[in-house]
Amino acid sequence: MDIKITPSKLKGTVNIPSSKSMAHRMLICAALADGSSIITNLSFSKDIYATIDALKAMGAIIDVNKNSAKVRGIGTPSENAEINCCESGSTLRFIIPIACALGINSTFLGEGRLPERPITPYVRELTKKNIVFDYNNTMPFNTSGRLSAGKFELEGNISSQFITGLMFALPLLDGDSEIILTSPLESKPYADMTVKCLENFGIHISETENGYYIKGNQDYKPFSGAVEGDYSQGAFFFVANILGNDIKINNLSPESYQGDKKIVEITENLCYNKSYPDGFSINAMNIPDLVPVLAVLGTYCEGESVISGAKRLKIKESDRLLAISEALNSLGGNVEVTEDGLIIHHAKLIGGYADSFGDHRIAMSAAIAATICEKPVIIKNAESVEKSYPDFFRDYRNLGGIADVITLE
Repeated sequence: MDIKITPSKLKGTVNIPSSKSMAHRMLICAALADGSSIITNLSFSKDIYATIDALKAMGAIIDVNKNSAKVRGIGTPSENAEINCCESGSTLRFIIPIACALGINSTFLGEGRLPERPITPYVRELTKKNIVFDYNNTMPFNTSGRLSAGKFELEGNISSQFITGLMFALPLLDGDSEIILTSPLESKPYADMTVKCLENFGIHISETENGYYIKGNQDYKPFSGAVEGDYSQGAFFFVANILGNDIKINNLSPESYQGDKKIVEITENLCYNKSYPDGFSINAMNIPDLVPVLAVLGTYCEGESVISGAKRLKIKESDRLLAISEALNSLGGNVEVTEDGLIIHHAKLIGGYADSFGDHRIAMSAAIAATICEKPVIIKNAESVEKSYPDFFRDYRNLGGIADVITLE
């Protein structure tokens, strides 16, 4: 699906969908609890359905309503499970150690670029703890055995999803365990979110000088609650406001542990004393999901903006550094890719074709960029927003945006 956006200003109120990151975590914790939990304020994207289906495959019973799910925890784990993670890296990396802790012989499948995304830390560390991987650097692959407790050494510059996956699994084991970080942890706010979510379900994890200590034989307790709004999705509209739109943004908690809450500080601190705000320099190590829309912001800002600490974006749903630079440059921007980020020069965007590369965050960033283009923008593969924010274009239109589905000859 391609969408043609005719430049217009956005005005009105938007209710930000629930946090995909927190929804994954709450659903998983509920599935590991002994009893029933009700999770409300859910936004059902493709990634969330991937996690729900994975939990069902392992033995959870999940009944989905309009914006909620009743989860009955895994009583007797499945002996064997086929787990299709679709394109969800979170689902894959969260579920692998859980399935291993439960002793489920599992086959993992994936789509898009997911089979290319590495699971090396798990293969290395879990094989030391009684797990057998039938893995050839792609999908499908198989795991078998039951995970045993102990020390797990992981690099801190890998995805925090590996840390979170172990945090879910290790409390289930008979003995105590320790996650030892061999370098500082990037994207630590995501690990903080996990610790907070686990506390709600009765699981306690202690942070140490170089990682985390997890007692074994802990029991997940049922918990019912609402998923908070998603700052990574709200970021598109915060940036839109800097670009001259007038949007009231609802459903975001100021008390959130989400690292992407940083978007509020970033946009509030920009200088408004000129026609265009000043450029910025940001290390995105802890806020990688903000990089595409920050690139849009940099294009609008006066002078030069620099984003660093984003090397890991090269192995997301797309090579996000290359994808956002090509998308913006095709519209008249001036964005350079560096070894670990972007250099963005101020440019007046003209319009034209922007390829999303099948990446939801690139598609949404291009839609926000379109509000300051002189001519229409055609976003290729715009259906990619269904991965995290299926109602994005509906909300965009409700704010006055002109977004029409087209068929290219």
